[in-house]
Amino acid sequence: MSLLRKVELHLHLDCSLSYAAVSHLAPEITRAQYDAEFVAPAQCASLADFLTRAPRGFQLMQTEDALRIVTEDLFEQLAADNVLYAELRFAPLLHTYQGLTPEAIVAAVDRATEQCIRATGIEARLILCTLRHFNTEQSLQTVQLVHQFVGTRVAAFDIAGDEAGFPIAPHIPAYRYAIDHGLHRTAHAGEARGADSVWETLEHFKPTRIGHGVRSIEDPALIQHLRQTRIHLEVCPSSNVQTRTTPTYAEHCVDRMYRDGVSLGINTDARTITNVTLEQEYARLRKHFAWTDEQLTACNREALRAAFINDPTRARLLERLTHAASS
Repeated sequence: MSLLRKVELHLHLDCSLSYAAVSHLAPEITRAQYDAEFVAPAQCASLADFLTRAPRGFQLMQTEDALRIVTEDLFEQLAADNVLYAELRFAPLLHTYQGLTPEAIVAAVDRATEQCIRATGIEARLILCTLRHFNTEQSLQTVQLVHQFVGTRVAAFDIAGDEAGFPIAPHIPAYRYAIDHGLHRTAHAGEARGADSVWETLEHFKPTRIGHGVRSIEDPALIQHLRQTRIHLEVCPSSNVQTRTTPTYAEHCVDRMYRDGVSLGINTDARTITNVTLEQEYARLRKHFAWTDEQLTACNREALRAAFINDPTRARLLERLTHAASS
């Protein structure tokens, strides 16, 4: 285990089930089946192809007990990865297939998260996602859940999915609701589509963070805008290679964006589908770009600056991060 403490802001709960969790929930699934169906190949045909693996996770997460097991499993992974703070995201409406209400789903994950925070000492928050293929009503229902659970570990609203395949318009009312009610906002963009998807997301959703956002590199004016406004990019390099957002790790723009002064952090995205830990991600950054612990810690500081937490919590976590980096 690295001594480096870590921060992870972009992590999908339903795409991060270990084999131990899967076999607990569905003992009939063999390791070979898990590797073939839950884990994607090193390079998929596209983001849409990558996302075909996601249902295998959330199909097993249809009871309160299953949601608890998966949450506890992910905290075990975070502890093994020396994570200090994490934000876990999921789409509540994907977990209603066996009769759970969206409210019960969010409450179950929130309850499990609270228990895991107390048990592990890892600080965490929850982000509720709408999806690109959802309609306006579904997006509004999701953002209203964020509002309903203000004061719990639920911290923000997100939109995930294939931005190349679905337009932004149906989701504008949900983001307007989030803006009007002062809710924290992030949004996937600049992954399956280019810099234009980031521009339109910034214009209509007004997030403080962008999930992925790496194709911003295609527009120097956008890079300048991100740097000036300190919009934080939740960068997931290995996932980007897997979805063919970038051809190879060595060609990934993360190093260029970092040196251009863009605020960014390093994330796994989907620990099962991508089959990666943050420790492995850090090792790849060291190998391909000669990144040092100082650079990785700087990214973690930026992630904490952009995290959906209150200032006293942020200060406490920054102190722990700084102490770990200097010891």
